[in-house]
Amino acid sequence: MEIIPNLHFSGECEKAIELYERALGAKRTVLLTYKDANPMDWQPSSDKDGELVYHAELMIGDQRIMLNDHTSDIPCGTNVSLLVLFDSVQEASRAYAVLKEGAQILAPNTETTYSSFFASLIDRYGVRWELMKEN
Repeated sequence: MEIIPNLHFSGECEKAIELYERALGAKRTVLLTYKDANPMDWQPSSDKDGELVYHAELMIGDQRIMLNDHTSDIPCGTNVSLLVLFDSVQEASRAYAVLKEGAQILAPNTETTYSSFFASLIDRYGVRWELMKEN
């Protein structure tokens, strides 16, 4: 069994991918739009829906993440929290500096009893990130 986080967006999936590439060094491995989908899988309701991300995958370190956009046919769903463990405070600080732009800060970067760096935020696309460097 494998658990793979799947992040859902409302038309801004590709912009979110670009942000995660810059902030976390994510590597894009798959990007398909709805117009790329097999017609047996799904028929777009509008031309606009066809341009949205049908299925994307990123690697963040050794972790695979799946992402997609909601279409007008699919209602927006629940949030996911992703905790990213960094090897250094400097890496965590750099990622935080990029992700915090336009974000809702839940816990600003601080030290805790279990970490030399911890921050929690909801990025401008509605994804909750927890950034941490363990002691």
